[in-house]
Amino acid sequence: MMYAKKGIVILAGDVGGMRMKITFLGSGDAFGSGGRLQTCILVETGQTKFLLDCGASSQVAIRKNHINPNEIGTILLTHLHGDHFCGIPFFILDAQMISKRTAPLIIIGPVGAKQRILDAMEVMFPGSSRTEQKFLVDIRELAAGSFADVEGLRVTPYPVSHPSGSPSTALRVETAGKVIAYTGDTEWQDNLITAARGADLLIAESYFFDKKVRFHLDYRTLMDHLDELQAKRLVLTHMSDNMLSNLDNISCDYADDGKVIEI
Repeated sequence: MMYAKKGIVILAGDVGGMRMKITFLGSGDAFGSGGRLQTCILVETGQTKFLLDCGASSQVAIRKNHINPNEIGTILLTHLHGDHFCGIPFFILDAQMISKRTAPLIIIGPVGAKQRILDAMEVMFPGSSRTEQKFLVDIRELAAGSFADVEGLRVTPYPVSHPSGSPSTALRVETAGKVIAYTGDTEWQDNLITAARGADLLIAESYFFDKKVRFHLDYRTLMDHLDELQAKRLVLTHMSDNMLSNLDNISCDYADDGKVIEI
């Protein structure tokens, strides 16, 4: 295993020359701790670009990092809290009115995602969920215990413990010969071992340093289970002020807004 602290890290071991680039467009929690934008992670391969979660501030993060949103084909959601999915109404509105998208947009989320997205669109921009788009918005619900093959991705959700009005999940995404596991928000669950085992990258919530609270992970718990997780690389994200104040006391990598790694 290889762990580092900061900056852009290039890892060896690419498959067939294929590299995967991960950009933490937003690495914050729901409250903007540390001035960070909400969760939004861009993954790029030579074949596809997709987002892991799309928090309310995601459109700001996309523009700030000079990303062309029309090149993002798929958005994968772990759960339906605003800091993880409420960027979608802005993304769709921008696609229609500013970016002039024509390619389909696929959104994959947990059971209940379609109605929650439509409801959010109506709350934020009344009438927008009923507006005929110039591109296909394909919202698919994926139950834990199943998987989907879409746009070169195999997406497998695992149930976790984080009430959000619909089932919350961790995700395992396989593409371009690489595997990314992502905890979403959850307290410790043994399902995380299955999701992360052998992954090239595990992106894990670390909300607190050593304080254990319901429905969230802390750094100490992750370290206690590190050997079981068996991921090749670990990056922490979704950190509270408590966790941010302890970054000098950790032994693994962590996300910052705009941080880029390659695997």
